[in-house]
Amino acid sequence: MAIASYIIIALYTIALSYITIYCLMQFHLLFYYKRFHWTNQDGNYLKAEKDEDLPFVTIQLPVFNEMYVVERLIDNIVEFDYPKDKYEIHVLDDSTDETLEISKQKVAEYERKGYNIKLFHRTDRSGYKAGALKEGMKHAKGKFIAIFDADFLPRKDFLRTTIPYFNNPKIGVVQTRWEHINQDYSVITKLQALQLNVHFTVEQSGRRAANCLLQFNGTAGVWRVETINDAGGWEADTLTEDLDLSYRAQMKGWEIMYLEKFGSPAELPAEMNGLKSQQFRWMKGGAENARKLLPTVWKSNLSFIQKVHATVHLMSSGVFLFIFFGGLFSVPLVFALQKLGFSSEMFALFWSGLAAIVLIYFVANVQAEINVKEGKVKRILKFVFLFPVFLALSMGLSLHNSIAVLQGYMGKKSPFVRTPKFNINTISDSFKKRKYLGKKLSWTTIMEGVLSVYFLFGILAGIYLQNWSFIFFHTMLMFGYGTIFYYTIRHLKVK
Repeated sequence: MAIASYIIIALYTIALSYITIYCLMQFHLLFYYKRFHWTNQDGNYLKAEKDEDLPFVTIQLPVFNEMYVVERLIDNIVEFDYPKDKYEIHVLDDSTDETLEISKQKVAEYERKGYNIKLFHRTDRSGYKAGALKEGMKHAKGKFIAIFDADFLPRKDFLRTTIPYFNNPKIGVVQTRWEHINQDYSVITKLQALQLNVHFTVEQSGRRAANCLLQFNGTAGVWRVETINDAGGWEADTLTEDLDLSYRAQMKGWEIMYLEKFGSPAELPAEMNGLKSQQFRWMKGGAENARKLLPTVWKSNLSFIQKVHATVHLMSSGVFLFIFFGGLFSVPLVFALQKLGFSSEMFALFWSGLAAIVLIYFVANVQAEINVKEGKVKRILKFVFLFPVFLALSMGLSLHNSIAVLQGYMGKKSPFVRTPKFNINTISDSFKKRKYLGKKLSWTTIMEGVLSVYFLFGILAGIYLQNWSFIFFHTMLMFGYGTIFYYTIRHLKVK
């Protein structure tokens, strides 16, 4: 029993160490982010004014079974404040349902109105989104390609704002910040916004300020065609082709310009199964890219700090493995500490990781001034309520995300499962009784319910042993897994 207790403590310590190192590396990005904003107070961005100086641009809209949002997407794109003779719209629609007919009708409507718009449809969907983008390159006439997923509603001045940055010949990509049109729809959407705001402030701007590698986020950005070709083009061997091409381009010497102050509105997944499919794709794709790109990163001429941050970035999804195992071992840890007579204070050092994450999320969601509709006091109160819930649900997703990460590291292939959107804009909109909702109860969901009960046992064990150190932690784990379990079942399509 003593040997087993030492093993449990060792495994738990390893998990906490990995999580803490990850958090402190994020804090390093926060340092660069804050330093950049202290010395760069001007939030203005470039804007093209003279039409004769504007280059020809191809706008690609990759679509697959998005019947609820494809119409509004096309309607939005044709409203761009850009000369009609200097851009073309390519709807890359691989849909197998009513979406294709909706797209055809919309394209025909705007063709009659004089817009340079075409629809391209593939029947095999090989390569999924990457395959559609690669095929679309064959038809693109522009020197620059703007890409928008079906759930985005970019601003009218998007091209006039992004294109001028390509006057710098080193810039290969211009990426804008995602905004959230349905952020206040539910707790689920509020928590997603909380997390994404960190990525689109501290992480993206922090990496830019630190001269580290960052990423194109798959949509709401513009590529220089020369950059795509020089980096080897779109490849479909990972589920996050955007991250893959971003790294290959930067290791070729191209730079990514990130515009934190310029937002591109989009719809967040409103139901749990859609969110989980998105998380699975992002987590597995990140792990696949770590497996694919890390050897090249460490053989490259990047600086040591660039290599370290690139490694942390590419392996960021792996933190869920350690969150999952840390939680799993924390219940027998209560008995192990009792057996050996150790105090939980031995883990006090690891509170630094939690403190770092709290500060990072506070800066991104309260100080960053990206949500000017709300006053600072309201943002603080919202943060105080939402952040603990966010932590709990993040831990609750750790089993689901760990499976994705393990599959990515092991090289197991799976199809690109897109995240359905339902044109959810206000609290009165509903996704119930619509197509695309999940229908099957997976074994992962069942295990999430089991784990909620498991951590209830951990709470009771702590009370019985009068070890109060892990009560709050186990309560959050029980709540997190239980909430994920509940909403996953609730949002299944019931006939």
